[in-house]
This record gives sequence, structure tokens and C-alpha cells, in this order.
Amino acid sequence: MAGGHDPTRRTLLRGFGAAAMVCPFAAGMARAEGNAAPDNNATGQPRVTQAPQANESSPGDYVSPYGAHQAGIVTPRPAHGMVASFHVLADTPADLERLLRRLGERIAFLTRGGEVPQVDPGLPPADSGLLGPVIRPDALTITVALGADLFDRHDWLSPHRPRQLVRMPKFPNDAPDASILHGDLALQICANTQDATIHALRDIIKSVPDQLLLAWKQEGSVPVIPPRPAGEIENARNFLGFRDGSANPDASDAAQMDRIVWVGAAQGEPGWTHGGSYAAVRIIRNFVERWDRTPLAEQERIMGRVKSNGAPLDRRHATEMDVPDYEADPDGEATAMDAHIRLANPRTPDSRRNLILRRPFNYSNGVTKSGQLDQGLLFICWQADLAQGFVAVQDRLNGEPLEEYIKPVGGGFFFALPGFTDAPDDYPGRQLIGAIGRTTAPA
Repeated sequence: MAGGHDPTRRTLLRGFGAAAMVCPFAAGMARAEGNAAPDNNATGQPRVTQAPQANESSPGDYVSPYGAHQAGIVTPRPAHGMVASFHVLADTPADLERLLRRLGERIAFLTRGGEVPQVDPGLPPADSGLLGPVIRPDALTITVALGADLFDRHDWLSPHRPRQLVRMPKFPNDAPDASILHGDLALQICANTQDATIHALRDIIKSVPDQLLLAWKQEGSVPVIPPRPAGEIENARNFLGFRDGSANPDASDAAQMDRIVWVGAAQGEPGWTHGGSYAAVRIIRNFVERWDRTPLAEQERIMGRVKSNGAPLDRRHATEMDVPDYEADPDGEATAMDAHIRLANPRTPDSRRNLILRRPFNYSNGVTKSGQLDQGLLFICWQADLAQGFVAVQDRLNGEPLEEYIKPVGGGFFFALPGFTDAPDDYPGRQLIGAIGRTTAPA
């Protein structure tokens, strides 16, 4: 599977050549069982894209980093998130193992919290002090993922590359900025507060300076809404003012996540990857000034949903959890044939294979040199199969009307490592290091 000789990678790259810009907004990623049924949450647990509610989070919120899968993927999304991409300094398998073990140690401490160790005042402090002398968990998750660049650079690593892991190519509507693209290793860091995510990033930079060099980062947030009545779900709004993620798959449905998100034997991937997931990360600028001058009716036609409540256009007084009935609207009189949600998920039996789990954050980076707001979406989606998930959806979105208002500028494809446990000799990526050892061990 090394290099460019893997037929699966060639097929994926051919798909990229025909693919469209990233699906930035919403709502098309629903289950396709029956157009008349709402997208219900089977367990009543928070949805990944559900807006955080005021007064519900606490600095003591703890999300265990341990399990068959890493935290931060199907975990309910907190108010703040970040993706940080790094160059990795690791010349040998032992170097990579050392790095991953060190990351596991920092993740274990940062996510649980505790007192900051005290050191001699004549030495640098053990911690930045941003959170004070006691670190609180604050729902922190740190998800470790590897990029294609790392596998490309090492002969001892390239044979173990996840089959579909390639550099994210330039899509038709992109204006890529090389300074915020790709990377050897990415960390998705999420928490209740921005201070917690920044503290975690600074801790890792301080703790692993000899093996990680920060290449780029993008922070984002999710609007916190007033408390809702019991059972009422409201997904967060993006900077275009629409509910984002109304039809996301139910992350609390383990069987559905096994099919959509987690890599397993069915994907034909190397054994060490089972339990991991592919991430597509996109930094998508929104031309908000242009959007704000667009008539409401046109905005809704482009998106395919009612702006005020998120309902589909053929059921304007319903809720965002109700689904459009495309069979009753074959000519697009209610929901235009090129509406974003209809292109992203036409709700056919075939499109059920293309579901992805979206976990985005809004970003605001200041003002551009031309005097426009630099705002947009830190788009993150997870899937077991990039070609069937992300790429297939983008193929359908090519040339959609929404392209006039958005411009993807950065990001990358990464593979999130399988989960790990709190056993003394376990750490993120142990399965990969084991696979490398089996192929490099002397006969």
C-alpha cells in the first residue's frame, strides 16, 4: 500500500478531480429512511451539532479520553473548538512512539485536571498559569490525527498508511493558502471555554518542543443559547444565520456510527486503523457582507430551509428536525433542485452511503486587507470512508449557488487514531506502532 501504487488511492484521487467545494453548511447529511419521518434522536442524548445551552456546562465537566474510539468525534460539541496542525520531528519508529506516548500523557492529565506541579522559582513554571494553580477538566477533549505528509516522508511508515489518506487537493471553488494547509499531525481540541483550549495547546507546545512544531491553527466557537424546554433541540447557527447540522446523523446511535464514522474490517483498511476515523477539515471563509445584502427569499432558496426556524421549505411551519419530502416535490417547486440541502443529500437509497458526521465551529479572524470581515466556518466532518462520504457529497455540490458566498482557503485530510485505554502501556497510536514493529522486526 506504499506510495502511489495503491489502487484505492488512485480511485480516490480520480474522484477528487471531479469533486466540488466542501459542503460547508448543514443540513443535508440526514438519514434517508423515508422522506416523511423526522430525524429523531433515538436516545435523547445531546446531538453533536446541538447548540450548547446556557448554565448547563461546568468547569468540572469531565470527558474521558479512553475507549475504543478517541473522544471528540461523537462527543457532544462544546462551545469552543480548535484544530492545530504540526510538523513532526520523528526519524525512527522509536521517535514516533515516544511522541505518541508523550501526547497520551498530556491528554490524560489535561482532560482530567489537577493541581499544577510546583517547581523551583528559578526555573520556568510547569504550566502557563492561564487556568490558575488548579486545572479543571472543562469538558476538554484532544483528538490526535495523522496526515498524509507524515506517511509520505518515511519508508518505515508509508506501508502502513490508511488506504484513503491523501493530501487534500484543490477543489474548484478553493483559494488555498499554503500556510494553513495539510500537516503531519493534527490535534482537534474542544472545551467549554476558549481558555481551556488555548491552555491545552500551549501545554503541548511546551511539553513536546523537540518533536512538534506548530504549522497553523484555527479556533472557532458555537453560540450558546438560552435554556430550551425539555426535549426541544436547537442546532447552532453559522455566520450565515442558518441552523447548522439539522440533519446530522445521530451520534448516540452506536450501530449507525459503526457504519458511518468508524473504520472497520468492511473498509478493507489496515488492521491497526480499526476504530479510527477520517477527518476532513476545511477553513471556509464566508462573504458575509455580500450575504447580508441578499434577499431573504433568495437565501432560503439557496439553502433549502427557512432561516428563522430551520424547517424545510415544503413544511415551513414545522421544525428543523422535520425532513423535506422530495418525492412530493419532483420538480423543485418548494425546494429548488440546486438547493444546498437537496444537492448534499437527495435522500435516495444510494445517498445513504454518503452520510458524514459534521462537527463544525464558527470562526472570526478579524478584518481582511480589503476591509471585509474575515469570518467563516471551521468545517470538520468525520467518516469511515472519504470517497463515499466527503468526496461523494462534494461531487454533488459542484457549482451550487452557495459558492458565490463562500471560499474554502485551508484545512486538510487527517486520520484520527483508534482509541486507547488507561493501561500503563497504552497510548494513542499504539496499534500503529505495533504494526510497524511487526514489519520491521528482524527475521
